[in-house]
Amino acid sequence: MSDSLVIIPTYNEKENIEKIIRKVFSLTQPFHVLIIDDGSPDGTAEIVKSLQDEYEGHLFIEERAGKQGLGTAYIYGFNWALQHDYAYIFEMDADFSHNPNDLSRLREACVNGADVAIGSRYVKGVNVVNWPMGRVLMSYFASMYVRMITRINIQDATAGFKCYRKIVLETIPLNKIKFVGYAFQIEMKFTAIKFGFKVVEVPIIFTDRTEGTSKMSTRIFREAFLGVIQMKVSSWFRNYSRES
Repeated sequence: MSDSLVIIPTYNEKENIEKIIRKVFSLTQPFHVLIIDDGSPDGTAEIVKSLQDEYEGHLFIEERAGKQGLGTAYIYGFNWALQHDYAYIFEMDADFSHNPNDLSRLREACVNGADVAIGSRYVKGVNVVNWPMGRVLMSYFASMYVRMITRINIQDATAGFKCYRKIVLETIPLNKIKFVGYAFQIEMKFTAIKFGFKVVEVPIIFTDRTEGTSKMSTRIFREAFLGVIQMKVSSWFRNYSRES
């Protein structure tokens, strides 16, 4: 049995999915894995299902019809995790940009007092491999922009490699999380901090995917840029009391 669930959203990840699943299950710390697949036409879901007998009771898949956005995939996974009473719930990409070896470090941070642990690219310098300089600068200055607007002290505001203690996802009204792209990652951090949870950054090395196709787009970036302002303004009219 495991008290820890790793949620991995997928869309066309056939090159990576079996390798990432096997890597997670090779770790000393036991994790369960939940794949949220948005109707990948490349057969990603079939690969996952072919591994379920081998990892019975540890590997799960939920299939959705068509691309519905990163944020909605994670919200779906969070609700699934809460229904199954996991103590530690993780977000992780399928493409090895997040090193599965760091899962235990994120979990340890939460065991030792953090409510949310972020795998941070920028908490100790800039730790990004295989990104063109333009994308590194865009990501780095996006986090600066988020800090300026929201006043949250997070160096890697757009990071998508995280561990949550169950209480955080039980407290945040997940049905009120508005954004579905990379702004979702900002909104979840901002909301957790507004509710008074302790958010810590754990330094990681982020390595860009070597197989498969990136899902980043101009629309996703625009949503994040404008969404930060909307999120900040909305927060002025919202009650973040845990008793409400």
